[in-house]
Amino acid sequence: MFNKERWNEILEALNANKFRTFLTAFGVFWGIMILVLLLALTNGLRNGVSKDFGDFATNSMFVWTQITSKPYKGLPKGRFFNLKMEDVTVLKDRFPDLKYVSPRSQLGGYQGANNVTRNEKTGAFTVNGDYPEYIYQQPMDIMEGRFISYSDINEKRKAVVIGSGVEKALYDRGEETIGSYIKINGVNFMVVGVFNLPNSNGDSEEQVNSIYVPFTTFNQVFNRADNVNWMALTAEDNVSITDLKPEILSVLREQRKIHPEDVRALGNFDRSEAFGRITGLFDILGFVGYFVGALVLLSGVIGISNIMLIVVKERTKEIGIRRALGASPWEVRSQILQESLVLTILSGMVGIAVAAGGIWLMNSILDSVGPVENFANPSVDIRVIAVAITILIISGILAGLIPATRATQMRPVDALRIE
Repeated sequence: MFNKERWNEILEALNANKFRTFLTAFGVFWGIMILVLLLALTNGLRNGVSKDFGDFATNSMFVWTQITSKPYKGLPKGRFFNLKMEDVTVLKDRFPDLKYVSPRSQLGGYQGANNVTRNEKTGAFTVNGDYPEYIYQQPMDIMEGRFISYSDINEKRKAVVIGSGVEKALYDRGEETIGSYIKINGVNFMVVGVFNLPNSNGDSEEQVNSIYVPFTTFNQVFNRADNVNWMALTAEDNVSITDLKPEILSVLREQRKIHPEDVRALGNFDRSEAFGRITGLFDILGFVGYFVGALVLLSGVIGISNIMLIVVKERTKEIGIRRALGASPWEVRSQILQESLVLTILSGMVGIAVAAGGIWLMNSILDSVGPVENFANPSVDIRVIAVAITILIISGILAGLIPATRATQMRPVDALRIE
């Protein structure tokens, strides 16, 4: 048990050689600080990279058509083909675990030829034909108006939702946007909404320079019949889209009369699988952070153990007197253990405090300079701090265990004889 006399003894022992105490404590301070900062930096990288995935539902995949590489049922290889609206219906019927099946069509591109005009202003923008549920797959901040509705789909309305980049290009500051008209390839559409992207970075320039049109209107106006350029598929939260992918592709090959082994005919991008690889990488980096920090901390603990051995040797006569006056082996052992524990915990808590200051400084700099690509909000979970404190306590006990055992192995008579 700690008491006033015991505290005084511990402080006196630590103050006996301040420089030595400082150097001993510095190893633990440095190790725990490195551990916390490494984990914070890893989380900062994880948060930054996850932003690119966070804008789109991660449990999703895209499917598009390519060129067949095998002949099948009398059809030659090298054949071009399109997905159809009937394929969407089949997927919804065959896969109840699919939360969203969004057929998509696309026209132009924001770096292509001018395809949109308003009065005397023109611009090149990506025009998408979509269904209302796409906003749940690609979250958007609706700044004005609304997104596409099923009334637009059913009535094939010539309504559009434009990105903030389109608004800046075609409208003057303060000019009313909602209810105005723009022309896409010579066809008039009424603007019903303006959107921006939350946490946008990376490819956001193309996305905010996009226009969304009801899918049925798009196919009718631009003569796409029932063709689908590509699909965005999202599985239910408790189902992995990666597990569903092989069967989904098999069904689409069957629908489009593609050879079952023709893996090149349908292109796909599994966002869930890619996200899993990224999170797995950061899990490894987190382990490396723990491993490196633990090694640095271990060197500090070894330093404390060595110094405590020297302290025990210097206080041999004192220990002999204590034993001669009736101190039990446990009392001597506890004294050494407590000194080691106090030194370890104090230096470790200072290391945690300095690391917390470093994390606060990094976040302050990020707030002042704005978003940094692939790095955001470096931080550590409170559980990491709890683990760090636990490591400190265990380390303090281990650091003092050998010196404490050495102290209790000395016979009082032999200890008193040492000059």
